Amino acid sequence: MTDSDRVTLYYNHHSRAVGTRVLLEELGAPYDVRFLDLEADDQLKPDFLAVNPMGKVPTIVHRGAVVTEQVAVTIYLADAFQGAGLAPAIGDPLRGPYLRWIAFEGSCFEPAIMDRYLKREPAPRSMSPFADPDTTIRTILDRIAEGPYLLGERFSAADVLWGVSLDWITRFGLLERTPALGAYLDRVTNRPAFLRVAKTTAEIEAARAGHGRAG
Repeated sequence: MTDSDRVTLYYNHHSRAVGTRVLLEELGAPYDVRFLDLEADDQLKPDFLAVNPMGKVPTIVHRGAVVTEQVAVTIYLADAFQGAGLAPAIGDPLRGPYLRWIAFEGSCFEPAIMDRYLKREPAPRSMSPFADPDTTIRTILDRIAEGPYLLGERFSAADVLWGVSLDWITRFGLLERTPALGAYLDRVTNRPAFLRVAKTTAEIEAARAGHGRAG
């Protein structure tokens, strides 16, 4: 790979950008991290807003193109580094299910979880991007229970997206870690890429804690 293949990742370890970093590790893609201190509102400063006016991460830059939105970033990177085999190619029968589950995470699952957590009244079915929270959650849990991965025997970038999302959501108590869900998360989050990013996160936290004591 050449320098032009390097990905710039705007990142914070307490954000959805963790999933993007795990994916980059899984892909073996060359990348540089630009850390944004969310507590200092780095994401709202002019330099970053010039890249992503939404002031959100993950945001990547690759070959001069800015890509935002977690679902788009997942699809883009897995296709850009196709050699890693984490994205079924166009024409592969698994391509449709792969895109379905990636889109489902952002367009249905996250809004449903937040509606349930905030105890918001669901929108009328005809206006909602998902059926209702319970149906949405049951849909993904039923698929996961079939295992071992979202595409059956094939691990893909969709599992990276869902693995990080569900790991966080269960840690915060927004979803019960059932035996089937726990087994899925164990399979995904014990992969070397996840463990490397978890180690990096622990190192960042330790460094920040040490800096605080020194001050």
